[in-house]
Amino acid sequence: MVKRYAFTMIELIFAIVIISIAIVSLPVMTNTTQKGVEQNIVQEAIFAASAQLMGIMSGYWDELSMQDNALSNLSRVINIGGDCDAVTRMRPGHIAQPFHRRCLNNDVNPANLSATGGNFYSLDDAVAAVNGTADIFDNPNASDTGYKDTYTSTATISRTNDLKKIAVSIQDSNGNTITKLISYSANIGEPEYYKRTMQ
Repeated sequence: MVKRYAFTMIELIFAIVIISIAIVSLPVMTNTTQKGVEQNIVQEAIFAASAQLMGIMSGYWDELSMQDNALSNLSRVINIGGDCDAVTRMRPGHIAQPFHRRCLNNDVNPANLSATGGNFYSLDDAVAAVNGTADIFDNPNASDTGYKDTYTSTATISRTNDLKKIAVSIQDSNGNTITKLISYSANIGEPEYYKRTMQ
C-alpha cells in the first residue's frame, strides 16, 4: 500500500486558497452590484425628470392665450412685441390662410409667472403642480431605503419676451445636481386642423 500524505496536503492547501479567494471576492461582488443598482436608479431618476418635463410642456404657453376660446378653442399668439397686425391678427411669419395661427387682441398681456389656477392648464400651472422640490420615487417601505440615495426634482419657469424656459433639475440627498433638463416653449399659438364637412 502506497501512502499519499503529500498529495493530500497539496489538495488541502489548494482548497484553502480557493475558499479564501471566494470569501475575499464576495464583498467586492456585493459592492459592484450595489453600484450597478445605484446607477440604474440614477437613470430612472433622469427618465422620471424627462417625463415630468414632458408633462409640464403639455400645458398651454400662457393661460391668457386662450382668451378667445369661445370662438376657436385654440391657443393664440399673445402680442408681446407689438408686431401683430391689428386687422389680420397675424404677425410676420404667419401664413395668410384659414386654420393657421392668429394673434389675440392687443390688450391681452401674458399672465404673471406666479399666477396659477384659472380655467386652462398652462405651463405655469404645470410647474406649480410639481410644487417646488419633490421626491422622484415614492417608497413607503422604509427598510429598502438604506442602500440607495434619495433623488428629488425641482421645476422652474422663466419668461423672456416670447419664450418660456422650463428647467427640471435632479438632485441627490447631498444636494448635488445629477442632471438638469431644459426645454423652451414659444408664444406661437396653435393651428387649427383642417376639417371637411360631409354632405
